[in-house]
Amino acid sequence: MASLRSLWTGLVLLGVLGVLGVLQTGAQAQASMQSDFQEDKFMGRWFSAGLASNSSWFREKKATMSMCSTVVAPSADGGLNLTSTFLRKDQCETRTMHLRPTGTPGSYSYHSPRWGRTSLVSVVEINYSEYALVDTKGIDHDFHMATLYSRTQTPRAELKEKFSAFCEAQGFTEDIIVFLPKTDKCLKEEE
Repeated sequence: MASLRSLWTGLVLLGVLGVLGVLQTGAQAQASMQSDFQEDKFMGRWFSAGLASNSSWFREKKATMSMCSTVVAPSADGGLNLTSTFLRKDQCETRTMHLRPTGTPGSYSYHSPRWGRTSLVSVVEINYSEYALVDTKGIDHDFHMATLYSRTQTPRAELKEKFSAFCEAQGFTEDIIVFLPKTDKCLKEEE
């Protein structure tokens, strides 16, 4: 049970924790980065509106997942802290992960002490007031996840279409692209 808890935490925190079993998604295009990324404008509250992953665990649990709220804030060492609040077993849980800059704007690494794995987290496209497309790939393991973050709990249909097209370009099939339902618990538009 602790293992599933850790896996769920990883998925809601940008999906950068390693997972035990993964499936190949086929040929994957290399995602390009947001050209003029401004980290200060990336800060603040986001809602996880869409996910896709090659994780076998994700495939098994995607139907029961719901939207989570993530706050992006600077960390003392120049990285970012992503603090996510999500519903798990009818209780709100909060987890924080630390992203370290790679030297390329919008690109971060995350090392999972629990799994001993490192992933590259890249902001591929962002409209700071509305959405962010984030691509996460394992550096030392076979893991890939795409995330659609939205500043609101109800992203426009065009953003969902954009996310689906991005996922398909990365090799994800339509059946593993999920738009997460919002829940009355754990989510607040404003604090």
